[in-house]
Amino acid sequence: MDVVSDAISAVRVGSPSSDRLSVDGDWHVRLPPYEGAGFHVVLRGTCRLLRDGDGAAVTLGPGDVVLLPHGSGHALMSAGDGCEVELLCGKYRLDRSRTHPLMAELPQVVHLPHRVGEHPELRAAIDLLARELDEQRPGGGLALPSLLDLLDLLLVYLVRAWMSRAHTGAWPAVLSDPVTTAALRALHADPAAPWTAEGLAAAAGVSRATLARRFTALVGRPPMAYLTWWRLTLAAARLRASDVPLATVARETGYGSPYALSHAFSREFGVTPGRYRALAAPPLPDARSGPAPDARFRDALPAPAPAVTSPSPG
Repeated sequence: MDVVSDAISAVRVGSPSSDRLSVDGDWHVRLPPYEGAGFHVVLRGTCRLLRDGDGAAVTLGPGDVVLLPHGSGHALMSAGDGCEVELLCGKYRLDRSRTHPLMAELPQVVHLPHRVGEHPELRAAIDLLARELDEQRPGGGLALPSLLDLLDLLLVYLVRAWMSRAHTGAWPAVLSDPVTTAALRALHADPAAPWTAEGLAAAAGVSRATLARRFTALVGRPPMAYLTWWRLTLAAARLRASDVPLATVARETGYGSPYALSHAFSREFGVTPGRYRALAAPPLPDARSGPAPDARFRDALPAPAPAVTSPSPG
């Protein structure tokens, strides 16, 4: 897997959910803070998004996508024109206890305005998801398992799209540096391998000193320290999501024995792997077994009412 995909999969828990919604008139709804990430796609019409604590609203037009990677509370409201608005809304549940620095660096709101020809993979995924969530289409129930996989892919595309547009931040710079990127790809491709500083430098095609200097300056920690952190992050994710034996987790994350993993894990997390697993919150019920959690969004919409007074943009 690549670094972006790994950064997401390490913190994602449960199954994502999405819903296709149509509203008109003067409407507004507030969505409370959420332990995860949410997104909205405007399929038709224009609306506004106002994040809790902000003084300015973001105007969203047809084809616009907005990602709230830190689960910020926010309000969606009509643009005041009374026209019908159709939205594709979704959520991902994330475990914030071990957030990859790439994910932590994302801004509170990522607005991706629609531009023809930009981010074709993202657009294709959105179009397919929007069509299949139309409840009138035959075979929609059978398509649901594939839609859950598509939702995971959509989050990857959204993060990639932000990184391609970001002009500041450490991780866009990290992944544009060929030496650091080569080392990260090697580590993420096989974190359980018996890596050494020399072996990693060889994989990146530079000297050990050069790799250490460039990697540390960009990532914020030396290569081998990052490897230890990533191995333990993977171990935590495995413990949280499964009941496989500790020996299996140790083998999968590059530790020679359960004792070695337990010692490193306890030093990093302050609890033993077994205790961590016991304390880990269970994932949300699988979306295949019931209605999507976002269905409550539709219920929260008030009946048409006088125009909502809200802070004006800018």
